[in-house]
Amino acid sequence: MSLPPNRGFEEAEFRARLARAQSMMADAGLAALLLSTEPEVRYFTGYLTRFWESPARPWFVVVPATGDPIAVIPSIGAALMSRGWITDIRTWRSPDLEDDGVSLLRDALFEVAGAEGVIGVPSGLETHLRMPLDSWNALQGGLRFSDDAGIIVRLRQIKSPAEIAKITHACSIATRAFERVNSIASAGVPLEKVFRRFQMLLLQEGADWVPYLAGAAGRDGYHDVISPATEQPLMGGDVLMLDTGAVWDGYFCDFDRNFMVGSASKIVRSSHDKLIDAIEAGMSVAKPGAMMCDLFAGMAKIVAADGDAVADAGRLGHGLGMQLTEWPSIIQADRTVLKPGMVLTLEPSVETKDGRIMVHEENIVITPEGAEFLNKPASRVVQEI
Repeated sequence: MSLPPNRGFEEAEFRARLARAQSMMADAGLAALLLSTEPEVRYFTGYLTRFWESPARPWFVVVPATGDPIAVIPSIGAALMSRGWITDIRTWRSPDLEDDGVSLLRDALFEVAGAEGVIGVPSGLETHLRMPLDSWNALQGGLRFSDDAGIIVRLRQIKSPAEIAKITHACSIATRAFERVNSIASAGVPLEKVFRRFQMLLLQEGADWVPYLAGAAGRDGYHDVISPATEQPLMGGDVLMLDTGAVWDGYFCDFDRNFMVGSASKIVRSSHDKLIDAIEAGMSVAKPGAMMCDLFAGMAKIVAADGDAVADAGRLGHGLGMQLTEWPSIIQADRTVLKPGMVLTLEPSVETKDGRIMVHEENIVITPEGAEFLNKPASRVVQEI
């Protein structure tokens, strides 16, 4: 087992992110960025905490056109934020029923943008504003807001070597856990018990936490991959699929594996072959300069007989990093150009029979030469348990 990368980042990593952001802001004519969600705040500050699970408090970071970011956060977070590289930390006691940080945030925004400067807020698909509508309305007077010109998406979709190292380590943790599934799953074991035991394996192998675990089991395939596990025991002839998003130092892996309870039927073997063929087709296309729609077409021609429609999931993969799923999506309409440093999942699916499906997923990184797996790729032979 290789040693894990260092936790956290050097200040130079954040300085580089800030410099790229401010260059893009200058091109877009933005005086500041207003960030309010966990991954955006963490991207610029390194502020990693599970405390975001509580909706009781809002958190903000202001990125000015020049100078360092300003953290406007509840006082309960000041000690942790001060351990990082951010020095301008403005706090209030939260929750405050009268003014939950709005005045403090307004002052910071006026300070860096004034009444005329435009403040960018991430506004496209896969974004949200994490503050009460009443607070947002109270913030409007005298300030100018617009979308962020796609700056955050463009920044985050290109990972640094240090980020890629963390994702790779998360993948290695899940790879080792998948290699131990034989020890927790067999005919007669309820699916819900398999789910619990697999999360334990991930933690034993070094995951910090397991925010996402999905899967299914059924004879010759399964009907969906997002339902909660049930008490239904595994049976001979079932295909068991486990799909995990395990986290290490704030970065996700996201890939799955199919297992056969007993011997694989002909349709399971052929379906699995097709999924592996689709992954190989995707890898052959995944080079700098290609587009996401090219990736879609390369895999779709393998898994969809008519070359057009695929499973109702709607996409054949997505970006990956600080979130389980990130921009962009591998869909027919997405013309995002692949660039070195992009981390993606390839996730084709096929229908086996009677509305049942099989899904397969791998994690890759785009390099100057092409694509590389970040996790150990699955064998063409379905593993039997």
